[in-house]
Amino acid sequence: MRYLLLITIIGLLSGVIGTAGGGLAVVFLKTISNRLLSILLGFSAGVMVAITFQELIPEAIEDGTIWTATLGILIGVGIIGILDVKFPHRHFSMFLDGDKEKGKHLKTGVLLSLGIAMHNLPEGVAIGVAFILGIEFGLGVALLMAIHNFPEGMAVGAAMCVGGVKGSKVALVTVLAGVPMGIGALIGGLLHGVSDVILSIGFGFAAGAMLYIVFDELIPDAHRKMKGHYAIIGILSGIILGIIFLELLHH
Repeated sequence: MRYLLLITIIGLLSGVIGTAGGGLAVVFLKTISNRLLSILLGFSAGVMVAITFQELIPEAIEDGTIWTATLGILIGVGIIGILDVKFPHRHFSMFLDGDKEKGKHLKTGVLLSLGIAMHNLPEGVAIGVAFILGIEFGLGVALLMAIHNFPEGMAVGAAMCVGGVKGSKVALVTVLAGVPMGIGALIGGLLHGVSDVILSIGFGFAAGAMLYIVFDELIPDAHRKMKGHYAIIGILSGIILGIIFLELLHH
C-alpha cells in the first residue's frame, strides 16, 4: 500500500510541477506586448504540434495500430469540437466584463488545459508501469514526464494570461491539469499494466484534442495579435525547439 501511495505521489508531482511550472513561467513575464503575444502563442502552437506528431501519434500507433490511433484522434477532435460549439466565446467573456476577445483566449486556455489533463492520465499510467520495472526507471520516467509537460503548461498559461486571467488562477488551472497524472500512476501501479488498445486510443485522443485546439484557436489567435511574420516565427521556433527538446529526452 505504501508503495502504491509513493507511486501516486510521484506521478502527481510529475504532472503538477511540469504543467504548473510552465504556466507560472509565462505569468512571471507579466506585461506582454502584442508582438510578444503573437510570437508566444505561435511558439506554444508549434511546441504542441511537435509533441503531437513526434510523441503522441507515434506512441498511439506503437501501443496499438494505425486504426486504434486514428479512432482516438477522431474521438479527441469530435469531443473538443462539440465543447467548442456548446461553449462559445461569449460564455467565457461573461467572466471578464463582457470582453469577447479576452473571453476567447480564456476559452482556449480552458480547452487546452482539458486536453492536457486528459492525456496526462495515460502518461501517468506509464509512470506506474515504469515503477513495476524498477524504482530508478520509474523515477527517470517521472522526471521526463515533468519536463515534457513544461511547454504544455506554457501553452495554457499564455492563452489564459492573454485572456486576462490572474496569475493565481493560471497556477490553479495548470496544477489541476497535472492531477490526472497522479491518478494514472495509481492505476498503472494497481493494474501492473494496461491494455495496449486503451493506451493507443488514449494517446490518439490526446493528439486529436491538441490538434483541434492548435489549428482552431492558437494559430489563428497568434496571427490576429500582430500583423507580419511574428506568428510564423513563433510557430516555426516552437516546432524546431520542440523536436530538439523531445529528441534530447529520448537520449
